[in-house]
Amino acid sequence: MNFSILVCDDSTVARKQVVRCLNECIEADIMQAKNGKEALMLLQEHCFDLVCLDLTMPEVDGVQVLEAIKMQKIECFVLVISADIQAQMKQRVAKLGAIDFINKPIDKSKLNEILHKFGIH
Repeated sequence: MNFSILVCDDSTVARKQVVRCLNECIEADIMQAKNGKEALMLLQEHCFDLVCLDLTMPEVDGVQVLEAIKMQKIECFVLVISADIQAQMKQRVAKLGAIDFINKPIDKSKLNEILHKFGIH
């Protein structure tokens, strides 16, 4: 059975890069959301093993998505992929349940290392 992954980023280019890296690292069923609002709708309709989540998005940002996942007790790993590399933000998303944080642009070897660390392979 393939892992189910949701990639959420308001940048089409960033989503494509993440999907390409994921496809090189793991065999998975990958869906995409162009913002946090769309991600939350997909999380209600589907079960995902992993959510790759940008933080800075219009309407509903990544922190709000993490808060909703925690509040609604949605079972999935969340990997934050963002250019917002402030230590405060890393601590905040970790408290909300993110398993790790990857800086943009995504590093495939770092992604692969995190996937293996959490048994997603």
